Amino acid sequence: MRYRFHFISFALMVALASGCKPIDVFEYNQTIPQYAWKSNQPVTGTFRIADTAALYNIYIVLRHTEAYAYNNIWIDMGLQAPGDSMFSQKIDLGLGNDAQGWEGTGLNDIWEVRKLINGRPMQFRKAGEYHFRLKQIMRDNPLRYVMSAGLHIEKK
Repeated sequence: MRYRFHFISFALMVALASGCKPIDVFEYNQTIPQYAWKSNQPVTGTFRIADTAALYNIYIVLRHTEAYAYNNIWIDMGLQAPGDSMFSQKIDLGLGNDAQGWEGTGLNDIWEVRKLINGRPMQFRKAGEYHFRLKQIMRDNPLRYVMSAGLHIEKK
């Protein structure tokens, strides 16, 4: 009976360990001082890509309070591959609507939304260090009640 218990415990541990594999994920979120995002204070970061054969999903992660005044946010996102210049793209992120409220997950009056920005998984062509930049390009400067902004990259 005792050996049977040890065998079952060992088999369960092997099954659990074989089901665990590392997930290649990059995530960086930068806190916005006083929850007032100035247009001249971009969120910047660096990540490394080693596997150029893999496909990746890219998300912008934004945390805001319920007092945020708009249903969307316009962001200028820059991405720089190793040895290249920065490629910039303007993105309109929907954060909610009047009928259904805020998108994402909320806790009390804080909301976090993760928005997929590439319509289909993309492949990074060069291995190495990539740089990114996120700037708010709304008319309000500073843009109030934005708590943090960042980037999340995961293998498909």
